[in-house]
Amino acid sequence: MPEKPWDGRFSEKTDRTVESFTSSIAFDKRLYLYDIEGSIAHCRMLAEQSIITEEDASQIVDGLHKIARDIERGKFELDESFEDIHMNIEARLAAEIGKVAQKLHTARSRNDQVVLDVRMYLRDEVTHVLTKLTALCQALVDLGESNVDVIMPGYTHLQPAQPVLFAHHLMAYYEMFKRDMARFKGTLERINVMPLGSAALAGTTHPIDVEYTAKLLEFPEVTANSLDAVSSRDFIMEVLAAASISMVHMSRLSEDLILWSSAEFGFVEISDAFATGSSIMPQKKNPDVPELVRGKAGRVFGNLIALLTMMKGLPLSYNRDMQEDKEPMFDTVDTLKGCLDVYAKLLSQLKVNGTAMHQAASKGFLNATDMADYLVTKGMAFRDAHHCVGEIVRHAMDKDKELQELSLNDLKKFSQAFEEDVFDILTVEQMINRRVSGGGTAKENVTRAIKEAHETLKLEKAEDGSDKRKKKQRS
Repeated sequence: MPEKPWDGRFSEKTDRTVESFTSSIAFDKRLYLYDIEGSIAHCRMLAEQSIITEEDASQIVDGLHKIARDIERGKFELDESFEDIHMNIEARLAAEIGKVAQKLHTARSRNDQVVLDVRMYLRDEVTHVLTKLTALCQALVDLGESNVDVIMPGYTHLQPAQPVLFAHHLMAYYEMFKRDMARFKGTLERINVMPLGSAALAGTTHPIDVEYTAKLLEFPEVTANSLDAVSSRDFIMEVLAAASISMVHMSRLSEDLILWSSAEFGFVEISDAFATGSSIMPQKKNPDVPELVRGKAGRVFGNLIALLTMMKGLPLSYNRDMQEDKEPMFDTVDTLKGCLDVYAKLLSQLKVNGTAMHQAASKGFLNATDMADYLVTKGMAFRDAHHCVGEIVRHAMDKDKELQELSLNDLKKFSQAFEEDVFDILTVEQMINRRVSGGGTAKENVTRAIKEAHETLKLEKAEDGSDKRKKKQRS
């Protein structure tokens, strides 16, 4: 095999600086298994179509299997001069089986070969992400279920607003991550399209059978346009966008955990196994895991922006700029999976201080809206009721009392509509249980949501187990 596959056209050797600058082997070596699997399918299609002989195909497939074993055993030395994992494997195949190895690249370009490898990689990785999202959702639901009676202040503008169940707060995050799962499932539809056969950009003159190759690689669909197939990376952008949204959700959860675990709140305690200390202050216990997750969100956003920026000005079809798609893709997948893993474990060991939460929910006039709603049931317009209760709140503040600590006589000074029954609806428990509107924080609603979540997650796990069995059968 020539030193470079394009040696016939060039009169000078590639400068060593250029070889180092253009090499992608340091990161795309992760694609070796997909490259080999795709090459085997391509080779078998070539033989099926009598483009190469069965004997040649057998030698090539056996050689590729040996290379895969050598890589897994650490017996494969990568050469930067061959630029990428694809050319490294092709060069090694030539060394193993001789000139017949050069027939493998018939009816194929690195352009469609690379995008095939990336699609296969992302197909697997998105499936792994879905498994980890399911585990995180399960941890949230389990934590909510075990603390379903815990009442905490709900906040707007980071100011105490109205009481909610702690489980209701957790189930809000469950809904966010459930939407993330739906988004990632949607990306699989666009990822799972087979591009091989597009060659460099225009297709090939050889009588290939792309449907046969797609069947071998378990792609349900084949790309419809060769130019689009080799030059589009929107399926990667979509994964990075879904990952960015998921990291937004994890970052917001991080912020809640950081606040809740502070001495000022004291609502939760993060397990020692998921916290660190100070090198100088012996008393410190820092929420480093949530802080790091919060920080890593920006890293994932940056990867998405990098890819969008790289692609926005490229003419059709393939351009070498597109080599820059892989590092942000790999980094995003690794970062997202790591954050999902650590949070599923952290939440399962989180200690909840229900007493501190209940005390915080019992002060700060969080029952003011309920008092206004009470006046509405007595015939007062809500805006008038709002104004009336606002005056009562100001009066209570002057008296250093909560609303439920005022006497009926105090309340009647502001409206004769008040009766003794007003005090029945001002407890935090009543404020919780009376909010039975759809999606509200009433315990019956939250309990039902938890039950439905368990059923949904059970189906997700069954589907995930089925996918793993199929993958094992393929391998």
